[in-house]
Amino acid sequence: MSEPLIPISKKVSSQNSTSVIKLPCYVAGKAIESEKVLEVRSPYDNRLVGTVTLANAAHAEEAIETALKGGQKLSRYERYVILEKTRQLLTERKEEFAQVISAESGLAIREARYETGRAHDVLMFAAIEALKDDGQIFSCDISPSGKARKIFTLREPLSLAVCITPFNHPLNQVIHKIAPAIAVGTPVILKPSEKTPLTAVKLVELLYEAGLPHYMLSVLLGPTREIAESLVKDSRVEIVSFTGSVAVGKHIAATAGYKKVILELGGNDPLIVMEDADLDKAVFLAAEGAFRNSGQRCTAVKRILVHEKIKDAFVEKFVAKAKEYTSGDPADDNTKVGTVIDEAAAIYLETVVKKSVEQGAKVLLDGKRKGALLGPTVIVDVPRNAEMVVQESFGPLAPILTFKDIDDAIALSNSTAYGLSSGIVTNNMEYALRFVKELKVGTVNINEVPGYRIESSPFGGIKDSGLGVKEGVIEAMKCFTYVKTFSMPW
Repeated sequence: MSEPLIPISKKVSSQNSTSVIKLPCYVAGKAIESEKVLEVRSPYDNRLVGTVTLANAAHAEEAIETALKGGQKLSRYERYVILEKTRQLLTERKEEFAQVISAESGLAIREARYETGRAHDVLMFAAIEALKDDGQIFSCDISPSGKARKIFTLREPLSLAVCITPFNHPLNQVIHKIAPAIAVGTPVILKPSEKTPLTAVKLVELLYEAGLPHYMLSVLLGPTREIAESLVKDSRVEIVSFTGSVAVGKHIAATAGYKKVILELGGNDPLIVMEDADLDKAVFLAAEGAFRNSGQRCTAVKRILVHEKIKDAFVEKFVAKAKEYTSGDPADDNTKVGTVIDEAAAIYLETVVKKSVEQGAKVLLDGKRKGALLGPTVIVDVPRNAEMVVQESFGPLAPILTFKDIDDAIALSNSTAYGLSSGIVTNNMEYALRFVKELKVGTVNINEVPGYRIESSPFGGIKDSGLGVKEGVIEAMKCFTYVKTFSMPW
């Protein structure tokens, strides 16, 4: 039986003569037809960027049944070829993808281009790992009660995964879940963010084009109760991989039932600048960590913790550096900081800054909100109980707090409900080792931003940042499989 044809993404002209992308959702490669569509508008100027045809409960059921019915089973080499072909296609169309990312999310085009490079790496590593076998062999004659046998392990794919992704990094967040699943042969139903769905659907089309059997992947958007909640609760789904807010993640954990649940729930990551730090390096890392991607990263620098002895010198250099991160039209190559995801998010950020000022903080650089556009904002003397540092502030805010010594720095860093990552700026090995041992986070980066990693390395947090289960290509491949053992006489 031949697989359904995949329609090419359509573009039509809107009233203001800009290109509008029209996309469907897909059930195992079959385009959904419906009069209900989701409009996707630019956070920068509210223009219509594209539309996506919405799915319903019947489509969710069909996606589950089709995935479980299955089809052609892919060898390791065939999975490698599909992922490698997708990587090649993405490389050829990286500018097209970057433009869509920037248009629907408001990210600066330079950040969108960077994201396509990260997605390239995910596909490359997943393809490489698809060729590897991490099976183990255990000899059984190693104890007085043993015998002449050997036990072998192998990995089997799970029958079905549901992957739910957020609006930030609309390409890389999606490929970080889909590529490892494909690498091990686990079918996926993808539910991307309604705020940035165009990139996700285009990526699904790219995977179909690369030869992925259609039963292996569906992409659905629609009413929460009919799509997301029904998929999460369905007992036929063996794993839910979710990246998003703490509230939604904990709701998924409470309602998913007897299945694997992988949660990446954001962070409140500190950059800790010790008194011996290279100030120029510290300032650069603080600015990159706080302002890149409009501050909308779970691993962005959300708190800058500076030793009180060097506060004044650091602040002077940092404010000057922050002014270099120009905000404006995301499509402009010279723009470094685009919008946050929508005006409501920008208003919230503006509000928490005002609240901190009421508590005694001082704004040294005002981002001056205009709609969803909020430029880099530097705040000093921020109280330790201010909302903007206790909760995750998802935007280009740079609150600066001081500490008196390493004990105080560790206590301050550990004082929030989050535990994703951290960055330390120091040349003192004793300091570095203490931070590695005592910070309650999933990652400690010395002389680097909290978010640094490669796409194949383990990544994840503890506390309200997650359950301690890591992602990253290699760890995610383990999550999308189970280990089978067998033994034989030897």
